[in-house]
Amino acid sequence: MALHTWLLYLVAAMGLSLTPGPNSLLVLSHGALHGHRKTLFTVSGGALGFAALIALSMFGIGALLQASASALTVLKLVGGAYLVWLGIQLWWAPAIRLQPDASKADTRGATMLRQGLLTAVSNPKALLFYAAFLPQFIDPHRNLLIQFIVMAVIFVTVECIVEYLLALLAHRIRPLLERAGKRFNRVCGGLFVAIGVALPMMK
Repeated sequence: MALHTWLLYLVAAMGLSLTPGPNSLLVLSHGALHGHRKTLFTVSGGALGFAALIALSMFGIGALLQASASALTVLKLVGGAYLVWLGIQLWWAPAIRLQPDASKADTRGATMLRQGLLTAVSNPKALLFYAAFLPQFIDPHRNLLIQFIVMAVIFVTVECIVEYLLALLAHRIRPLLERAGKRFNRVCGGLFVAIGVALPMMK
């Protein structure tokens, strides 16, 4: 994969990590209620869950590419359409709200790690998302395993950094996001649509 493609993947991963989702909301809640240091357990659990989902997606993508050389083109087109659909869904989603009972949560490290892990792996849309997103950056003429490992490391690292920053700034970010309401969702939804349209057309 060319350097400019890696850089584009890094930018896309950063943008997608900023979009609201179950794990980011959980981290935001824990950061506001329990502090950023304690929330590192939640972030770590989410990272393990994301890594597992990416591995499953990569396994399926790799098997499909071995079965058909033209499968990558199909994956890019279908994946792009799915990203556009997610963007439209996010555009019309209601404003984000924190869980009202989050303050009663168990604050033990092991429990918070487990919550982050289960929140990540219990979302079936995440598995579909990675299956749609990752093929957009694959170079079929290079080693797939190395590409997959690098993409997984980059995505999980970016996700951890973004989630830790959310936890660190939770008290300031939470009211801002709630005041922004649906406008924030529409910005993120527009990002999904733009990625879904642009990436399948890249060479």
